[in-house]
Amino acid sequence: MATTASAASADAVAAADWDELRREARRLEGQLDVRLSSYAKLGGYSDSRSPTSESSQWKSMEMEIQTLLERLVDVNEEMGRCAAAAAPASSIAQKLARHRDILHEFTQEFKRTRGNITSMREHAELLTSVRNDINEYKASSTMQSAPNLLRERSAIHGSIIQIDEVTDQAETIKAVLAAQRSTFGDIQGKVKQLSDRFPVIRGLLGAIKRKKSKDTLVLSAVIAACTVFLLIYWIAK
Repeated sequence: MATTASAASADAVAAADWDELRREARRLEGQLDVRLSSYAKLGGYSDSRSPTSESSQWKSMEMEIQTLLERLVDVNEEMGRCAAAAAPASSIAQKLARHRDILHEFTQEFKRTRGNITSMREHAELLTSVRNDINEYKASSTMQSAPNLLRERSAIHGSIIQIDEVTDQAETIKAVLAAQRSTFGDIQGKVKQLSDRFPVIRGLLGAIKRKKSKDTLVLSAVIAACTVFLLIYWIAK
C-alpha cells in the first residue's frame, strides 16, 4: 500500500513538472514564432534597402533567436526525462514528439532565413564595392584626360589662328590681283586700240597677256601649296 502511495506521489510530481515544462515550452515557441516572422522580413527585402543598413538590428535579433532556441532545447530535454518517468499508458510521449517537431521546424526556418540574409548582405557589399571601383575609375580618368584635352584644345586654337592668318593673306593677295586685273584690263583695252592700228603693238600685247597668265598661275600655285602645307601640319600635330 505504501509502495502504491509512493508511486502515486511520484507520478503527481512528474505530472506537475511536466505541466510546468510544457507551459514554458509553449511560451518559448510563441516568442520564437514572433521573432522568426520579424527576422524573415529582413530576408525578404527587395527594394533599395538591404540587410547591410540594418546590421545592428539583424545581429541583435539573430542572437535573441539563438538564445530562445537553446532554451527550448533544454526544456525539451527536461520534458524527455519527465516522459521517461511517466506511466507507459500516458499521452506524454505524443505531446513530447509534437514539441520536438516544432523545435525542429523553428531551427530549420532560422537556418534558412539566416542563409538568405547572409547571401543578401554579401551581394550588397559586392555591389557597393563594384560601384566604388567604378566611381574611382571615372574620377581618375577625368583627372588624367583633363590636361590632354586642354593641350589638344590649345593646339587646335593655334592651328585655327594660323589658318585665319593664311586666309587673310590670301584675301589680300586676291584683292591685289583683282586690282591688277582691272588695271591690266584698262591697259589692254587701250593697247588693243593701238594694236589695231599697229601690228607690232599687237604682238607686244600678246606677249604681255601670256606673261600675265603665267604669273597668275605661279602665284595661285604658291597660295595653294601653302594652304595644303598648313592643313597637313595641323592634322599631323
